[in-house]
Amino acid sequence: MTPKTNSKLWGILSWVLLAFFVLFVVYPLVLVLYRSIFDGTTGNVSLSYFQEFFEKEYYWGTLVNSLKVTVVATFLSAVIGVPVAYVLRSTKIAGSKWINILIVISYLSPPFIGAYAWVQLLGRNGFITKFFNNTLGVELPGIYGFPGIVLVFTLQSFPLVYMYVSGALKNLDNSLIEASESLGCGPIRRIVTIIVPLVTPTLLASLLLVFMRVFSDFGTPMLIGEGYQTMPVLIYNQFMGEVSTDSNFAAALCVIVIFVALVLFFLQRWLSNRYSYSMTALKPMEETKPKGLRAVVSYVFIYGILAVALLPQLTVIVTSFMGTIGGVIYDGSFTLDNYRATLLTNSNQPILNTYMFGIIAIIIVVIIGTLVSYLSVRHRSIPTTALDVLSMFPYIVPGSVLAISFLYGFSSPPLLLSGTAFIMIVSLAIRRMPYTIRSATAIVGQISPSIEEASISLGATELRTFWRIMVPMMMPGVIAGAIMSWITVISELSSSIILYTAGTKTLTVAIYTEVIRSNFGNAAAYSTVLTLTSIVSLLIFFKLTGREDVSV
Repeated sequence: MTPKTNSKLWGILSWVLLAFFVLFVVYPLVLVLYRSIFDGTTGNVSLSYFQEFFEKEYYWGTLVNSLKVTVVATFLSAVIGVPVAYVLRSTKIAGSKWINILIVISYLSPPFIGAYAWVQLLGRNGFITKFFNNTLGVELPGIYGFPGIVLVFTLQSFPLVYMYVSGALKNLDNSLIEASESLGCGPIRRIVTIIVPLVTPTLLASLLLVFMRVFSDFGTPMLIGEGYQTMPVLIYNQFMGEVSTDSNFAAALCVIVIFVALVLFFLQRWLSNRYSYSMTALKPMEETKPKGLRAVVSYVFIYGILAVALLPQLTVIVTSFMGTIGGVIYDGSFTLDNYRATLLTNSNQPILNTYMFGIIAIIIVVIIGTLVSYLSVRHRSIPTTALDVLSMFPYIVPGSVLAISFLYGFSSPPLLLSGTAFIMIVSLAIRRMPYTIRSATAIVGQISPSIEEASISLGATELRTFWRIMVPMMMPGVIAGAIMSWITVISELSSSIILYTAGTKTLTVAIYTEVIRSNFGNAAAYSTVLTLTSIVSLLIFFKLTGREDVSV
């Protein structure tokens, strides 16, 4: 096969992949924009839906609520995540290897499961609430509303900040810290003036991920909001509500959310470029053994944060073995009835769907993600540049918005896909593909082109060089991204709750519906299965990559 033929094949492949993203990303989102600016009754161009949103406080107040929750939760995630990363990188803490793993385990389950667990603890009939009310005579305010939403999001999100900042601290040259210390700079001042500026680009990247995760989450405010409504909940109610719906108004809400997300994304990119630093750890940061008060504070801080972060997962696992009266009230006994009702009956279909959809979605993610990352780095052209941009859109667009756009685009012939397993699988793959693409792209950028040139000069074709040399070298990045994609695929709720049917229900949807029905025993059993699946996936990640920590 000649080089010219190879170039044609890469070119054709680029256009095929671009057509895939145009069909499943651009086309549905264009329909959302179309629905938002055309009057549903007259069919004329109109901005009445946007006008209605900004004229009524009930609607624009929802956007304010979302921003308030997101900003506060993102800030608190940084306040917790950065010190945890610094302490674990600079201080010898007993069991630090396991602390790393446990912190990430606390991040693996979706936020709405954390919300459900905290309802079991601090709800009106929660275990902690009953203890304070009945034993100490203290009335707790409860987990509901703004404080509860912020608590859940903060505890679910700070591990992400921790992972990113911890990875950045690996590349921090300790000689800078030693030089500042020799010049009389105190520990607090060193952190503020040296360490924080150097990790700022990485911190901003992690905060954007936290912001987007919190801003687009549907399950947590739906479960514990109690009147404190956020944009994803408003969009869901306008599109899927039982009382009254308006799909065109829902489309306008989607456009507003996309606009906010795009502004924040480009703001983060601008800030990252402005405050970009290059670090090479000629002398990496060394862990020192704490003494005296510093040791006490370090241990109390790290283990205290870890205990609170793991409390929801432990609550879910323990309550999954507790008997219930009518599925609602725990009777104090320990039994396997909840697992019999979920794993050993016909209701285990959500588990099978989750694994089947997830595996197929990950195969699609790995194949397309590997090709897109390679083409965008090694074969720069108009289609590959467009691919690089479009592949990031699902990362920016909230899941509920993407799901609604799919229903707009694929609910009528010739593209009648709504209600099928196919649309569930594609939505999962598209939504979580950016993790694998970004991870694989970073690896390709580190591989010298001279390796491919040497292979081709020895008679191998470009395709054989790609398959036999590039793919094996890309595998560490692909596997790392694929594991993260897998964990987020099986925990996806925002898009699945809109796209599912009775035959395509997944674990997260089953958990959510059981909680809504107050069938807490079954919800706990399903949640435990999802949590254990995520933990096993993390252990596989360690085994395949040979890593011992989870820093990004």
